[in-house]
Amino acid sequence: MSSNSKKSYHLVLAAMFLALALVLPFLTGQIPQIGNALCPMHIPVLLCGFFCGPWYGLAVGLIAPLLRSVLFGVPPLIPKGVAMSLELATYGFTAGMLYKVLPQKKSSVYIALIAAMIAGRVVWGIARTVFYGLGSTEFGWEAFLSGAFLTAIPGIILQLVLIPILVITLKKYTAADASCGVK
Repeated sequence: MSSNSKKSYHLVLAAMFLALALVLPFLTGQIPQIGNALCPMHIPVLLCGFFCGPWYGLAVGLIAPLLRSVLFGVPPLIPKGVAMSLELATYGFTAGMLYKVLPQKKSSVYIALIAAMIAGRVVWGIARTVFYGLGSTEFGWEAFLSGAFLTAIPGIILQLVLIPILVITLKKYTAADASCGVK
């Protein structure tokens, strides 16, 4: 596959992942608690990092919450949309970068995924701390643990089960990846 073909392939995939990130939250939109628990926007961003690489993952993660906020008013742009944008950008970049540099083994998918999930949540916590610090509200350790981990346990489990299955299976059986070495 030529360099231009590979770029076009990744651009089309990134656009598809961005579209999924915009649409998937509608499945849980009527019940915000379920959306907060399942984190539907995270899945396509993480997949974009794995399939398109760190820079596309970063771009899709950065754009998705901001575009969703502008188009649909959810999440509210400040502070939640911006903090989520930084979190998802970190997910996409970290997953893509680690998967690219680690040996191409099944365990690398899990290592990259878990590291991305932790890094993204840390960035989210820092962003929320900064935003709350600009206001008069405090964002402490308990709020971080609750927002980053406790309410998201179902989404974390879903991501840990679904994403490795999709990455391992699709990387194995995707004709473009198998015949052209696209990473």
